[in-house]
Amino acid sequence: MSRYLLTCAFLAAGSSIAVGQDYVRVEPTHLQGPRQLQEQTRSAVIRDYMQAWKTLNIASDRNDPTLLDRDFVGSAHHKLAESIHQQAALNVRSRYRDKSHDIQIAFYSPDGLSIELIDNVQYDVEVLDHDKVEATQQVSARYIVVLTPAEVRWRVRVFQAQFE
Repeated sequence: MSRYLLTCAFLAAGSSIAVGQDYVRVEPTHLQGPRQLQEQTRSAVIRDYMQAWKTLNIASDRNDPTLLDRDFVGSAHHKLAESIHQQAALNVRSRYRDKSHDIQIAFYSPDGLSIELIDNVQYDVEVLDHDKVEATQQVSARYIVVLTPAEVRWRVRVFQAQFE
C-alpha cells in the first residue's frame, strides 16, 4: 500500500487533472499594458486550457503520453509525459476528479504569443492498480500556466504547481 501512496503523491506533484466542470470560475480580466485581451481570445484560451485538463486525465488514465501532443508543448509536455511513463513503469494509472478551478488571466504578451494564467485548483487523485482504486488523495494547488497559440488552438507550454 505504501507504494501506491508514494505514487499518488508523486503524480499529484508531477501532473494535473482533467476538468469535470463541477466548478470553474474565471475572474474578470484587468490587464495592464499595451495589448487588450479580446473576449474571443479570452474565451478560446479558457476553452483550450480546460480541454487540456481533460486530455491530461485521459492520457494519465490510459498511460498514453502521445495523447498529450494536441494540447501540450515544451516543458509542460515533457514533464507530463515523463510522469505518465513513470506511472506506467509502476504498472499503475491515475484518475483525477476536480472539484473547482479559480482562474485568473495574469498576463498577455504584447506580441500576442503567450498568455499566463493562475489557476487555484482543488481535486482528488486516485491511483489504480488495474481497475482497483488503491489510494485517493485530496489536493489543493496553485498552477502557473503559460499558453501559446498554435495552428487553431492555444496549447499549454508551462504548467507549474505550487502545493498548499
